[in-house]
Amino acid sequence: MNDIIKNIEAAQLKENVTSFNVGDTVKVYAKVKEGNRERTQIFEGTVLKRQNGGAKETFTVRKSSNGIGVEKTWPLHSPSVEKIEVIRYGKVRRAKLTYLRNRVGKKAKVKEIVK
Repeated sequence: MNDIIKNIEAAQLKENVTSFNVGDTVKVYAKVKEGNRERTQIFEGTVLKRQNGGAKETFTVRKSSNGIGVEKTWPLHSPSVEKIEVIRYGKVRRAKLTYLRNRVGKKAKVKEIVK
């Protein structure tokens, strides 16, 4: 039974997933359906966490919009996520950056790794 589930989940994985880590600043290109039309919406922010693994893997991105913090969580292998573009690589020492929720302005920044 376990092999059957693994085969089904392996078939649902995307082949080309951009490699990114917690602390990176990314642009997420997400498909949005409005009535009978479909368009691409860009959400740019800092990756707070990555959870689980395999077909169930999710990631959370946080940005500040008009002074209000907005977080969105997407499944990594979802067909609604077109692509993920890494803008900056962040230098962090934690797996989950939940402490950024309490910070505003320059304190909410993550140091950048220059490659």
